[in-house]
Amino acid sequence: MKNDLNSYLPVPTKRKFATTFHVVRPISFWVQLSLGAVSSLALLLAIFSRNVTVQTTTTNSVMGLGVFFGIIGILVLCFRLYWINRYRRLDKLLQSPNHELHPRKEDVIQVLQTGLIVSLIGLLLAFLASEVTIIAVLSKSLALPQGVTVYRPENVIRSLDLFVVLANVNLIGAHLVGSMTSLGLLNWLDQ
Repeated sequence: MKNDLNSYLPVPTKRKFATTFHVVRPISFWVQLSLGAVSSLALLLAIFSRNVTVQTTTTNSVMGLGVFFGIIGILVLCFRLYWINRYRRLDKLLQSPNHELHPRKEDVIQVLQTGLIVSLIGLLLAFLASEVTIIAVLSKSLALPQGVTVYRPENVIRSLDLFVVLANVNLIGAHLVGSMTSLGLLNWLDQ
C-alpha cells in the first residue's frame, strides 16, 4: 500500500525542498515566537501579581508547580527558537548556487530530528504544566460550596490562575507548531 501511495507523491528535488524550507522556516519561527511571547507575558503577570499574604495551600503549591513547568517549557522554546537559527544557516546553504556548499541529506535530517525532539520535550512539559494548572483550578472550583456566599481566599479562582492556564495552552501551541514543522519537513525529505 505504501508503494502505491508513493507512486502518486512527487519525489522532492533539492530545489523544491530548499524552496519549501525557505518558506516554512520563517513562518514557523514567527508563530512560535509570538505564542512564546504571549506565554511569557502571561506567566510574568501571574508570577509578579501573586499576593504574598495569601496562605500557602495545596492548590497554591500545585499552581506553583504548573508555573514551574511553564517556565521550563518557555526555556525549551527559547532553545527551539535558537535552533531555528541552525535552520536558517541550512536554508542559506541550500539556496547557494554553489552545489559544493549544499549540506548533505543526512546533516539536514539530523538537524530536523534534533528540532523535533526538542519540540516534543517542550510539548510534554507544556502538557504537564497545563494538566497541573487545570487540576489546581478545578480543585479550587470544587472546594467552593454551590449557592453559598462563603468567602475563603484560598479557594477563590483568580484571574491570575487563568493567566497560567493561558500561558501553558499557548506553550502547547508553540511546541506543536515546531513539531509539525520538523515532522513535515522530515517526512517530505524522507520520501
